[in-house]
Amino acid sequence: MKLTFRDILIKDIQMGETMEVRDHILFIDRKALREHLLKDERITDVKVDIARPGEKTRIIPVKDVIEPRFKEEGGGNGFPGVTQKSVPLGNGIVRRLRNTTVVTVGDLVGFQEGVIDMWGKGADYTPFSKTLNLVIDISVKKDLNPHEHEETVRLAGLKAAELIGLAAKNADVDECHEMEIGSIREEAEKYPDLPRIAYIEMLISQGLLHDGYIYGVKSSQILPTLLHPFEELDNAVISGNCVAACDKITTYQHQNNSAILDLLAQHGKTINFVGVIVTPELTTLDGKFKTCDFTAKLAKHLGCDGVIISEEGYGNPDSDLVMICSRCEKAGIKSVLITDECSGWDGMSQPLTDTAAEAQAVISTGNVSYVLELQPADKVIGNIEAVKTLAGGWDGCLEADGSMKVELNAVIGACSEIGYHNVSVALY
Repeated sequence: MKLTFRDILIKDIQMGETMEVRDHILFIDRKALREHLLKDERITDVKVDIARPGEKTRIIPVKDVIEPRFKEEGGGNGFPGVTQKSVPLGNGIVRRLRNTTVVTVGDLVGFQEGVIDMWGKGADYTPFSKTLNLVIDISVKKDLNPHEHEETVRLAGLKAAELIGLAAKNADVDECHEMEIGSIREEAEKYPDLPRIAYIEMLISQGLLHDGYIYGVKSSQILPTLLHPFEELDNAVISGNCVAACDKITTYQHQNNSAILDLLAQHGKTINFVGVIVTPELTTLDGKFKTCDFTAKLAKHLGCDGVIISEEGYGNPDSDLVMICSRCEKAGIKSVLITDECSGWDGMSQPLTDTAAEAQAVISTGNVSYVLELQPADKVIGNIEAVKTLAGGWDGCLEADGSMKVELNAVIGACSEIGYHNVSVALY
C-alpha cells in the first residue's frame, strides 16, 4: 500500500462567505455548515464557535475531536462505513487541514465527557490546546432515546469535518509525506533479519458511549482484526465513546495515531512492522478470554517477535491488557504495555486493577487521578456546569468565579494510552 499526505498548514480560522483556504487561513461558511447539519431532523440547533491557542477559552463538555480532510485519490472520502459507502482504505492521496480540528460539544446521555482549556495550567495537559478548534455545539430533540442521541452527535461531528475538509481540495499544499509498505510476505523478504513487530490496539467495547468503530462496525461486535497500519491513519477507526476524557482516544488521535507513526518511522530500520491488531475490550469474563486468546493467536501466526500493546480506558480493561501480555509472552513474543495509572490523588494507590508476572515492560502515561486547579475562563463554549458530572469532576469542584478543581480524568487526551499527549512518560 502507498499512502500520501498532502498537508495544508493553517494559521487561523475565521468565518467567511465560502468554505475555503486563503493565505493559510481556513474560512468557514457558518450558514452552510449549519444547514448541512440541520438536514438531520433529530438536530434542533447548531452553534459554531472558534477556540484559538492562548485565548482564555474553556470548551466543555467535549464529545470528540476530528481532523478535517479530503481524499484526493484512492476513494473513500470522509468516513467509509459511517458517512459514506464502505471501501478499502489505506491507499491514495489525502489532503489534511493541519493544525485544525472539529470539536463537538453538547448535552449527551452519560456524564463521562471532558474539558479543553486553551490557556494556562489546563492547556499543558491536552494536545488540543495547541490546535485551532472549530467548536460545534449540537442540540437534539428531547424525545430521542440514548442510542439515537449518541449517534446523532457522533455523526454530526463527522459530517462537519467532512464538509470542512472540502476546503482542502483546491488549497496550496505546504508539505508532502509519502509512506509505502507492501504485503507481509514482501516486507519479510526485504527485511529478513529485522524483528517482526505488531501493534495491538485495544478499543473500548462496552456498549452505549463505550464503543470504538472500525469501518463503521462497533468494536464490541468484532473478533480481533488485522489492519494495515495505513488504514487507521486513513479514517478507518473512529471514536464513539465518552469514557474518562483523559484516556479516551478521539477520532483525531486515531487519524494521527502516534504509536503507529513511531513504528512506521522504524520500519525497515530497526524493525519490520507487520501490522495493527485491533482488539475489543469486553466486559464479560468469557469475552475477555476469547478476545485475548484470538489476539495472541494472531500475533503468533504473524510470526511476531514482539508486540506493543496499548489500552483504552482503565479499570476492567486492565485485565485484558495483562492477559494479552501473558499469552504473548508464553508464546515467546516479547511485550511492551502502554497504560495510564489510577493511583489516587496522592499517587500511592495500586495503579492497575490486575497484574501479571510476564508484564516486565510497562510504559505509564500518567496518573488519571492527579488534581489540577484551573483558573476562570474569559469565555466558555458549552456548559461549565457539566464539570460537576464529568469523570474527574464532582459536586463542589466548581467555584462561583468559574475556577475549578478536576482530576486529569476530565481533561481530553491528558493521559492518552497511544502516547498522543503532552505528559512525559516513564518506563518501568
